[in-house]
Amino acid sequence: MLGRLMRFSGGAFFVLGSAAIMLGGLLAEQAQADLLVHHDLPYAVALTIAHTTLESCAAKGYAVSAVVVDRDGDTIVAIRGDNAAPHTMENARRKAYTAMSFKVSTTEYAKRFADNNPVVHQQVTLPNVIAIPGGLPVKVGNEIVGGVGASGSPGVDEPCVQAGLDEVVDQLK
Repeated sequence: MLGRLMRFSGGAFFVLGSAAIMLGGLLAEQAQADLLVHHDLPYAVALTIAHTTLESCAAKGYAVSAVVVDRDGDTIVAIRGDNAAPHTMENARRKAYTAMSFKVSTTEYAKRFADNNPVVHQQVTLPNVIAIPGGLPVKVGNEIVGGVGASGSPGVDEPCVQAGLDEVVDQLK
């Protein structure tokens, strides 16, 4: 009887062990399916965006700075054009960061601020956030992969930034 019970117990342990292994495999497969997949903005594309932004504003007679940040808000490229004022580098970086963080143009963000949106009024107290037009998110499809900002050409920053994005539109697909 004891031998028979031990065989049953061994078989039960085998069945339970097999079930645990299968369940572990399923959980591991589920965990693998939940991994995040994203695109990163390469330096060469960021450089083209910044350079084209700078050149677009220069062609209109404005000395600007242009900054491109990655999906985490870290600077990839920062260019200060000839004769651009010193404050333009920081403004451009903050515009890029704001556009990336809130996934909208800083023109739209500035409108929300001007409309006394209480959330935006709190958000602008965060480091690196600014409610001034001149920044756009960088998208691959609907995925935000970065932000770009320009500063130094009142009212013209955003069209210059759009020119930079238009230059790489085929690379952002």
